[in-house]
Amino acid sequence: MIVPRTGIGVDVHAYAPEDDPQPLWLGGLLWEGERGLAGHSDGDAVAHAAADALFSAAGVGDLGTHFGTARPEYAGAPGVMLLAEAARIVRAAGFEIGNIAVQFVAQRPVFAPRREESQRVLSEAAGASVSVSATTSDHLGFTGRREGIAAIATALVYPAPPPGAAATDTLMK
Repeated sequence: MIVPRTGIGVDVHAYAPEDDPQPLWLGGLLWEGERGLAGHSDGDAVAHAAADALFSAAGVGDLGTHFGTARPEYAGAPGVMLLAEAARIVRAAGFEIGNIAVQFVAQRPVFAPRREESQRVLSEAAGASVSVSATTSDHLGFTGRREGIAAIATALVYPAPPPGAAATDTLMK
């Protein structure tokens, strides 16, 4: 019997200082005219939380383990690239990805008009279904004060069938 594994990922980024503006990358998309996030990579909290949830589910470390500041080659890296690499690492560890769900908390940007575009970009990077939702915090806390963005993700993975075995053979055992 295949026993699925779940993981949780959380990522938080402050907005970049006004004297050091950055582009806003969120959910794999560039948000023109929006204040960007500070971070070692592009600051895409949605993509980072999704990658962290995959690592958690597979039990193979976390975002810092694989892409942290000790790894200068990931400075400024796109979040979708990190998500794609996380998916590759998880698959190399013997897992398939069922799905990833992410919710981010922010007062801006208005996400609904670009939801499907974001889900398509992230799903392509992960090679699995990624759903994204957004909410505000009714102006409470750091997200409500527009100091940053938080994202929470869950991922479902399951052991890959042994080479040469059909997926139905593994499901029946």
